[in-house]
Amino acid sequence: MSNVLTPDLCVIGAGSGGLSVAAAAAQLGVEVVLVEKHKMGGDCLNTGCVPSKALLAAGKRAHQMRSQNKFGIAPQEPSIDFRAVNKHVHEVIAAIEPNDSVERFEGLGVNVIQAEASFKDSYTVTAGDYEIKARRTIIATGSAPAIPPIEGLENVNFFTNETIFDNDQAIPHLIVIGGGPIGMEMAQAHHRLGSKVTVIEAMKALGKDDPELTSVVLERLRDEGIEILEETSVEGVSQDIQGVTVRVSKGAEQGEIKGTHLLIATGRRPNLDSLKLENAGILFDRRGVKVNKGLVTTNKKVFAIGDITGGLQFTHMANYHAGIVIRRALFRMPAKVDTTKIPWVTYTDPELAHIGLTEEEATKKHGKVHVLRWPYAENDRAQAERKTDGLVKLVTTRKGKILGVSIVGENAGELIQMWSLAMSSNLNIKAFTGFVSPYPTLSEINKRVAYTYFQPKLMSPMLRKVIKFLAKFG
Repeated sequence: MSNVLTPDLCVIGAGSGGLSVAAAAAQLGVEVVLVEKHKMGGDCLNTGCVPSKALLAAGKRAHQMRSQNKFGIAPQEPSIDFRAVNKHVHEVIAAIEPNDSVERFEGLGVNVIQAEASFKDSYTVTAGDYEIKARRTIIATGSAPAIPPIEGLENVNFFTNETIFDNDQAIPHLIVIGGGPIGMEMAQAHHRLGSKVTVIEAMKALGKDDPELTSVVLERLRDEGIEILEETSVEGVSQDIQGVTVRVSKGAEQGEIKGTHLLIATGRRPNLDSLKLENAGILFDRRGVKVNKGLVTTNKKVFAIGDITGGLQFTHMANYHAGIVIRRALFRMPAKVDTTKIPWVTYTDPELAHIGLTEEEATKKHGKVHVLRWPYAENDRAQAERKTDGLVKLVTTRKGKILGVSIVGENAGELIQMWSLAMSSNLNIKAFTGFVSPYPTLSEINKRVAYTYFQPKLMSPMLRKVIKFLAKFG
């Protein structure tokens, strides 16, 4: 006999989006049931953002030891204990874990059920010994690694982002299939920690970003010694006692790449399999659950947020979705998704950050646009830190409306936030002339690129005549 629960909200999935909804609703006094079949914190905490950034941080320290001669300090090859590196990664996870724990959410008043959830009908979710009949249900089950149909892969041991952070042994030669953000971040982290790394990408590496800026990242990775094969297809894989062999082709040329370990980083797929969405009249396809701009599914009592919707797959996107659902479900506000102002960052070194439209997209949509650039090399703090590779690229309308910004370079993920605030607040480029940036900081780059918008006007003969005329008055 099932126990019947009738909460105000039922949240399926305790990843970033689901936890944000559950926490906000509970703190507002709403009765919430949260269902999670695996680990609290979801992919981001356990197998995604957190462990990957911890591993990148370890790799960065190793790289600094090798490259400190620019500062008059003798470089040295670090001795890397990969078991200790792995311990560092899991200590970081453990430090954050209490914020996402069952105990914390039960302390907030959330009823946490650790079981697999599925829809029984349009109004009922089953989980373990419970039937949950909520006023509103939120699907936030996230995504998992997409495994491509590569010949022989079923007979090969390989890593995904869900398993690579369990590895505590040094990897002599890591082959990465997939040149997107996950693939490139893991390639650089492992290379800096002593591995030989080969990346195989069927199209262009980091292909979703502006090629002018990705070229800076890819040049740095190649200079460090990472082999990046672009426009290269994987024909098959095999494994023997010596390691892994990947058969590749590029045009008419064919070849083999031999390594010791394999990482599959070819994208994500939505976690749909066990939900039985058809029982609730919820439409979906291989990309995810169908939702409108208010994140409502084809069942008007059910929302879907985060990766499961098939859009931008970022933790902050899931949190943004959570805010929209809270406003709609609890406050009856007509909130809608606007993806034009969502930033993203690839945490390679140098970092690659973007918000809004690229130059190509802006030109197609608006016709003639202003494209403005400012290099890191013209920033005094970047010179002092010896971090001069990179630039800010700004796209505006002729009237100064900010359409998009891309940044490649040191702390690009921090620098993009000023532009995120400006775009979300609908600020014109003129706003960047009115604040004082402390000297010397990397943030001055943002102000300098904004000033270039006004440079043609400052150089105009008419303005010079006006200044000359005013000088006559003393």
